[in-house]
Amino acid sequence: MVLQRVLPYSHSLMEQALSEGDIAIDATCGNGHDTLFLTNQVGENGHVYGFDIQQEAVDNTRQRLRDNDTESRATLFHESHSHVKECIPEKHHSQIKAAIYNLGYLPGSDKSIVTTPKETIESVERILSMIQKGGILVLVVYHGHPGGKEEKNALLEYVSTLDQKYFKALQYGFINQKNDPPFIVAVEKK
Repeated sequence: MVLQRVLPYSHSLMEQALSEGDIAIDATCGNGHDTLFLTNQVGENGHVYGFDIQQEAVDNTRQRLRDNDTESRATLFHESHSHVKECIPEKHHSQIKAAIYNLGYLPGSDKSIVTTPKETIESVERILSMIQKGGILVLVVYHGHPGGKEEKNALLEYVSTLDQKYFKALQYGFINQKNDPPFIVAVEKK
């Protein structure tokens, strides 16, 4: 298939942005798949900061990293992604190379616990202020749940106002699929 599905495309963008020794953020750890992917991209000399509002997600992620011998490459926070600046050591604030989000709810968990527009926009603003020039922020937007449309609309409105002198913003998704297919919003800092 020539056109990549949403998740492989998000990883493709991360692969292009990250190298050995880089610093990255998984803003929504979930079950740890992206966190593990990022720890492999940054290698032994890099580091990943992971965030999730559910302890179950943090525990799942920690176990996935432990099972793959990459736990030492990550610091996990049982915290909202809107607190990235307070949680990440200041020495790394200007070294962030990439960040990824999977917006929505934790698969296989309580669907009423979801990311929210206010916290997501705050988080995106803070990460964009910390990310290096040439760095990328990728959001995989799942919006087929209660509150998902509001978050999607707020995010698209916010990203569309980013100054094109400083940022390139992309939307990627399939438009002929049923049931609110997920899509990607990617922002690169110039």
